[in-house]
Amino acid sequence: MASLIDSRSGFCKSNSTFYSKRNPLPLPANPSLDVTTFISSQPHRGTTAFIDATTGHRLSFSDLWTAVERVADCLHHDIGLRRGHVVLILSPNSIYFPVFTLAVMSLGAVVTTANTLNTAGEISKQVADSSPTLAFTTPDQAPKLAGSGIPVVLERVGSTRGVDVVGDVSEMVEKEPRGRRVRDRVSGEDTAALLYSSGTTGPSKGVVSSHQNLTAYVASFVSEKSIGGDIFLCTVPMFHTYGLLSFCMSTVACGSTVVILRRFDLHGMMEAVEKYRATTLALAPPVVVAMTNEADAIKAKYDLSSLRRVRCGGAPLSKEVTEGFVERYPTVDIFAGYALTESNGAGAYVDSVEESRRYGSVGLLSSSVEARIVDPETGRVMGVNQTGELWLKGPSIAKGYFRNKEATNETINLEGWLKTGDLCYIDEDGFLFVVDRLKELIKYKGYQVAPAELEALLVTHPDILDAAVIPFPDKEAGQYPMAYVTRNLESDLSEKQIIDFISKQVAPYKKIRKVAFINSIPKNASGKTLRKDLIKLATSKI
Repeated sequence: MASLIDSRSGFCKSNSTFYSKRNPLPLPANPSLDVTTFISSQPHRGTTAFIDATTGHRLSFSDLWTAVERVADCLHHDIGLRRGHVVLILSPNSIYFPVFTLAVMSLGAVVTTANTLNTAGEISKQVADSSPTLAFTTPDQAPKLAGSGIPVVLERVGSTRGVDVVGDVSEMVEKEPRGRRVRDRVSGEDTAALLYSSGTTGPSKGVVSSHQNLTAYVASFVSEKSIGGDIFLCTVPMFHTYGLLSFCMSTVACGSTVVILRRFDLHGMMEAVEKYRATTLALAPPVVVAMTNEADAIKAKYDLSSLRRVRCGGAPLSKEVTEGFVERYPTVDIFAGYALTESNGAGAYVDSVEESRRYGSVGLLSSSVEARIVDPETGRVMGVNQTGELWLKGPSIAKGYFRNKEATNETINLEGWLKTGDLCYIDEDGFLFVVDRLKELIKYKGYQVAPAELEALLVTHPDILDAAVIPFPDKEAGQYPMAYVTRNLESDLSEKQIIDFISKQVAPYKKIRKVAFINSIPKNASGKTLRKDLIKLATSKI
């Protein structure tokens, strides 16, 4: 097979598959290893694991593993957490987030995370689907779980009403373990994480990932040339797949230091770069745009001489934005990447300055990843420089969707190919380019917004007969949700009333920011909304 693979593009003509040009993944010999054990067994010379940017509180690697062991001990013996139990994490970034995550996974329990911007109603849907036996949260977020009946472990002591508090992590990390460490055996096949991905055709779906899936991503991260000795600034939320896999797990395995920002703020981020001599930032594209636009003010105020690179993911980064950034920050390299919740960090990434010069590309395929480019109309598998839907295969690809066989079968075929829903092509040198999304998700500042969810809410309004939500292009946010609405004939419902109606029910990033009224929503013969027609209509007026 190797002789049939083109060494330049990675393409094999005999099976129309692209193969990664990177070294194969150094996966553990024992496939039944759990991900926490794999992370803790990686050799490195690192000393400080985490720093809280606000307080300056530091956690060394030895203290981190002591804390993980103590929290796991308390969860097992005091609270009765067992293998297979689901634990909901509803918390902003903090030093205790990775401690708690690693402790839960070490017991064979399953981590599910919720967006802290979500409303109590949105969180209750995830709770109903995933049936958690325990939640980890902060005093500020705890009211969203009131009435859920789920016992709660707090990040720190605080007054909360309507929830049953069964412990707090700040006390657990001080407790000496009991010494009787008999726990359930955790297998690599067991589920480690249940992360919710925005559904394109309805409510979000739980992506089921095993310990083996997560171990494959951690192994890939450890093998990257550009990581060694880095001080990362974690600006992305740890409840998101990118933050969870990179900054609660992978950086721990390779001995890097992570400076944690509890909340994102552009100037707070720059202060932290200067104060902690950060070398690497992980950013969504809108922040790269903001840094470019405010470059003069930022460089005049902050010493960014330690900063070597920006790792960018979450949404496509255009060639123009990349060039603009590099021009304003000539000593900082920008490394793009591409992955999905369903691929657990695997996809493509840039791993050197040389690779980063291929502007507009998201890099070469990740280690041990195979790709196909498939014509979405005919199903024909295509070759180099041809655009079609990207399919991915590899050890990180998730097992499927939780309790949703139909969605699993639609997305992951019997051969294990994940249909990404993204239109892409791979060039003659093996670089992946994302052209457009087949999926209907709206990417607002790196957050995913499902049109179907907003449409379902819109039609509950008594004055709305029908509605469709589309992505509207925006320089700052990338895209934002715009609604086309068909009103009752006698109604004088206004744009502002509709915007207010939705904003009370959803997280801020999901808000509708523009409304247009239309006599009827265009649909095809089977009744499916013709979003493309509405996108054309909306953008023709720009």
